Amino acid sequence: MSHDGVGPRAVMRSVAFLTAGTLAVTGLAGCGSEDPAGKPLAGPDIQRAARADIADGGTLRWAVDTVPDTLNTFQADADPTTTRIAQAVLPSMFRMDSRGRPVRNADYLESAEVVDTEPKQVVLYKLSQQAVWSDGREIGAADFAAQWRALSGKDTAYWTARNAGYDRIEKIERGKGNLEVKVTFSRAYADWRSLFTPLYPKEVMGSPDAFNDGARTRLRISAGPFKVKKVDRDDDEVTLTRNGRWWGDPARLEKIVLRAVPRDERISALAEGDIDLAEIDPAAARRISVAARPKGENEPLMGPGDNKSAADALHSWAVANGSDEEAADEEVSAREERSEAAAKYAREQRALAGYEVRRSLEPAYTQLALNGAEGPLADERVRRAVARALDREDLAEAVLGPLGLPAKPVGSHLALSGQAAYADSSGALGEQDTAEARALLADAGWVPGGPVEEEKKKGEKGEKAAGSEDSEDSESSGDSSEESGESEGGDDGTYIVGEDEEDEESRDDGKAPRESATLDGEGQLAHDGAAQRKQGSPPGAYAPKGTAAPANAETAPVAKDGKALTLRFVVPAGPGSDTLRTVAERISRMLKKIGIRTDISKVDDESYFKDHIASGEYDLALYSWPATAYPATDARPVYAKPVPAADGSLNVEQNYTRVGTDQVDQLFDQAMTTLDDSERSALLRKADSRIWAAAGSIPLYQRPQLVAARKTLSNTGAFGFRTPLYEDMGFLKKGAQGPVRPSAS
Repeated sequence: MSHDGVGPRAVMRSVAFLTAGTLAVTGLAGCGSEDPAGKPLAGPDIQRAARADIADGGTLRWAVDTVPDTLNTFQADADPTTTRIAQAVLPSMFRMDSRGRPVRNADYLESAEVVDTEPKQVVLYKLSQQAVWSDGREIGAADFAAQWRALSGKDTAYWTARNAGYDRIEKIERGKGNLEVKVTFSRAYADWRSLFTPLYPKEVMGSPDAFNDGARTRLRISAGPFKVKKVDRDDDEVTLTRNGRWWGDPARLEKIVLRAVPRDERISALAEGDIDLAEIDPAAARRISVAARPKGENEPLMGPGDNKSAADALHSWAVANGSDEEAADEEVSAREERSEAAAKYAREQRALAGYEVRRSLEPAYTQLALNGAEGPLADERVRRAVARALDREDLAEAVLGPLGLPAKPVGSHLALSGQAAYADSSGALGEQDTAEARALLADAGWVPGGPVEEEKKKGEKGEKAAGSEDSEDSESSGDSSEESGESEGGDDGTYIVGEDEEDEESRDDGKAPRESATLDGEGQLAHDGAAQRKQGSPPGAYAPKGTAAPANAETAPVAKDGKALTLRFVVPAGPGSDTLRTVAERISRMLKKIGIRTDISKVDDESYFKDHIASGEYDLALYSWPATAYPATDARPVYAKPVPAADGSLNVEQNYTRVGTDQVDQLFDQAMTTLDDSERSALLRKADSRIWAAAGSIPLYQRPQLVAARKTLSNTGAFGFRTPLYEDMGFLKKGAQGPVRPSAS
C-alpha cells in the first residue's frame, strides 16, 4: 500500500480502560480558543500550473501496484487502483480538500444540506443542470435510489463490502424537479456526506448480477472527465480516455494509462522512460534526487569506455603476479560484471535527471498494534508499559527526518493533523517514561532478574517463554546473529532481542549503541544467602546479603513464574517493507531497556494480514490505517469492542488488537448521530482519549508520500489529503515555466 510495507485492505474511504479512579484521562482539547485540529503537517506537492500553460493532449503513464480485480469500489476485493479509476470516471458528491475535510464537488452538486431533523433527518441534493452520464441520461434520483437499495444490506444477493450509512436511509424521492434528490433517514446520520461517493449509474446498481459481475471488468456508462476504454490484463494496463460528454473543464490529457509496475522495478521503468509518474521508496527517491543535481555534483562513475582498459590491466597484473590464466580470466570476468553494472547505473542516473521527487505526507499513519486477546499483553498494565517505553519522536524522526518531511508523532487514532476531529490525545496514556514503564511491569508481576526456567530449543519438549511462538522466519533486529554467522539462543536461527551478552544500552550517556546488545538473561538480584540456604538452596547460588546489584540490573529481562517476558513481533518480509523492519528494530531496542525481549519474525507479505494480523497470531505488529473524513463511521469497526459470535468465535470486525471498551463504542454511537460538527468532534476526541488509555494500538507517524514525476508534468504528484483533479493534469507547453522548485538532496 505504500513504501513502508503492508497495510490492511480496509473498507475505510481514503479506507480496555483502567477502572474508575485509577486513570485520569486528560481534559478534552479545544477548551481554549486555538483550534486543536491545527494544520496539515505537509501540503500537496503537485507542481501547480495554470490550465492555460498545459498542453492539449498527451498520454500520462502512471505506475500502479495492480490492475484491479474489480472496478466496483463497494466490493471486498477493490483496491487503491479501483479507487483511482473511480475518481477519474464517476461522480462524487464530496471530495477531500488539502486539510482532509469533505467539500462539495461543484461539478455535480449545486448544493447539499440537511433541510429537516424532526421527525426525521432529511438531506436535499440539488444536482448540476449539466450533470449527465456518458450515454446522455441525466444523473438523478433513480441512480441514488438504486445505489441505496444495493448497499442497504437488505438484499443479500448483492455482494457488498460495506453498507454503513446506507442502512440508515428510509427512502429516496425526487424533489421538486428531476435535479433534486430528497433522502430521508430512519435514524440521524452525521456522516451523510460520505454517501454517494462514488455514485454508480442505475445500470450497475439496479440488479445483483450487474453489481456482482457486470462492473468488475468494465464500466460502459460513466460521468467524469475520463472514461474507461480498456482493461488489459495481458499487458497489465488500464486505459482511460477523455469523456466527450464531460461538462466541466475539459481534460488536458488525451489518455491516462495505469500500468502495473512492481515497486522494486519502478526505478528501472523510470530510467527507461516507460512511465511518467510513480510512487517510490526512499532509496529510489535518493537516486532521483542525486541525479537531479547540477553536473559535477554527482559522484564519478566508471563509464562504458573505461571497461576494457581496466579489465586488460587487471588481467596483466594477475598473470604477472603468479596467477594462472584461468584464475586471471575469472577475476577479469567479475570485474567486467561490476563495470557493466556501474555503467548501467550511470546510464540510469543520466535518464533519471529528467524526473523529480514530489514529497508530502500520505493520508495514513503507521501504528504499533498490541494483541490484547491473550498472553502477557492481555494485561493492560503490560500494554501500557510497552507504550510508555516508546520514544515516538525518535521513531518519527528516523522515518521522516531523512526525507525532509515534518517528523511529528501522530497524536490521534481517528484523524490526522488538520482534520476536523484531530487533537493530540496521547496525554491520556502519558509520555515516554522508562521508570514508569518498569513500575507498570512490576505491578503486573514482571520483575527484572527473577529466576528464568531454561527455554527449550525448537523441537524439544517444554513450555516456551511467555508470549513467544516458534517461527521459521524469525530474524534479528539490529545486528543479528545472521551477520555474525552465529545463532542466538539455539540452532534454529531465532533471534530474541534481549539475549545478547553485552548491554550497551544500559549506558548512562543516553546515546544509542552501535550494536544491538542486551543482558543474557542470567542476571539475578542479590538475595540473603543465609535465608536462601535455610530454604534448601545450594550454597553459592545467591550472593551474600549486602552485595550490590549488578549495574545493568534495571535492564535485565523481566520474568514472572519462571518465564521471561518475550513478545513475538511480526513484520512483513517484502522488499517494500524495509522501513517497517527498521522501525521494528528500534522499538525492540526501546523495549529491551525495560526488560522486555522481542522475537522478530518476518512473514510473507501475502499472508501477513490473513494469517497473522487478522487471525491474531502475533503479539506486536506494525501496519497502517488510512485517514478518513468520517471517523464516526469508518473508525468504529477498527476500535469496537469484540463480541462473541453465535458460533462461539470472537467477532473482531477490523479491531485486530482485540482491545475495546463499551465506553468507546457508546461515544462512537453518539458521534454518529450528532449533526453539530463541533459537538461531534468533541465526542470523537473523547473517544480517542479512551482508545489511547487502553493502549491497544499506538500511532507512530504519518506515512511519507514520495512520488517520482517527469519534470514537465504538472498538477499531479504527491497529493497529500487532496482528491486529484484529473482534468487539470498534463504536460507543460513548450516554453511554459513551472514553479521554481528547490533542489532536494
